[in-house]
Amino acid sequence: MEFYATLGDPCARRDILDSMFRAGMTGIRVNLSHTTLAKCAPLLEELYWPAARGAGRRDAHLILDLQGPELRIGELPRPISLRKGEEILLGDGGIPVPRGILQTARRGQQISIDDGALLLDVKRSSPTVLLCRVVRGGPLLSKKSLSLLGAEVDTPTLTADDLENLSRAYKCGVTHILQPFVRNRQDIDILRDTLAVLGLGHLQIMAKIEEQQGLDHLDEIIQAADQICIARGDLGNAIPLWKLPGIQKDVARRCREAGRNFCLVTQLLWSMEQRPVPTRAEVNDIYNSVLDGASSLMLTGETAAGKWPVQAMEYLVRTAGEAMKAG
Repeated sequence: MEFYATLGDPCARRDILDSMFRAGMTGIRVNLSHTTLAKCAPLLEELYWPAARGAGRRDAHLILDLQGPELRIGELPRPISLRKGEEILLGDGGIPVPRGILQTARRGQQISIDDGALLLDVKRSSPTVLLCRVVRGGPLLSKKSLSLLGAEVDTPTLTADDLENLSRAYKCGVTHILQPFVRNRQDIDILRDTLAVLGLGHLQIMAKIEEQQGLDHLDEIIQAADQICIARGDLGNAIPLWKLPGIQKDVARRCREAGRNFCLVTQLLWSMEQRPVPTRAEVNDIYNSVLDGASSLMLTGETAAGKWPVQAMEYLVRTAGEAMKAG
């Protein structure tokens, strides 16, 4: 079984990476929604790969998580505090958002930000600006995820930034491509054709299921991808949250029946961003995910931003190990 972390400041040290490999880590994810492969290359060359070799992990994985058609808040000069009930502008003269959101959003729709931490009601819309009321407030930071609930925003499969990052993948030792917001088989075919042109046809494609379109075309995506990734963050925004457990179970079942490996990600040990010990619910979640057939588990904020990256990896590996004994 594979155990993945996400690269970030807390684990960008050789001693921390050494400890995470000793705990059972088998690979790491680079989240390109917040950085570029060019910026990460020195860290990978000087810290990650030496740590992998030192741990005897010559088969360690390096997973490139592309931006893809993901929607995010633009760059802000400073964090903004959004208060419930206040009105704000998105677009020209306000908070920067992708043009597709401005062109698609209509009055009465809701916009989810940062995996649902913030929620806005659209009061007035135009092609260049949206007037919104804050339903659920809190701090807003640059590059946070954005979702127009109940609507599909037309976006390209691969962005210019994706192509630039892919051009560096071979030199950096990338082994897997995590393709976000896969909508149908065509998205995978476009990525696979691009990889072939770049001489990267050997890389594994992990298709992230994180919106309704992906669920609607799940069978064809399972057939086209090398692996499936059940990405519960944005998936939990795209559907009523109480439906997420059943959908996760259904995707897992369909992957098993098709003989396709799948990875589970998002909030596996979310509390460990701040605490050295997980909740009982979290370890139960991990245990049951392994029993459901997950071939890999991935930590995100727990290692990219959390205070206890080594301990989080230890709990992930040990809990999964108990499940494998039972299975």
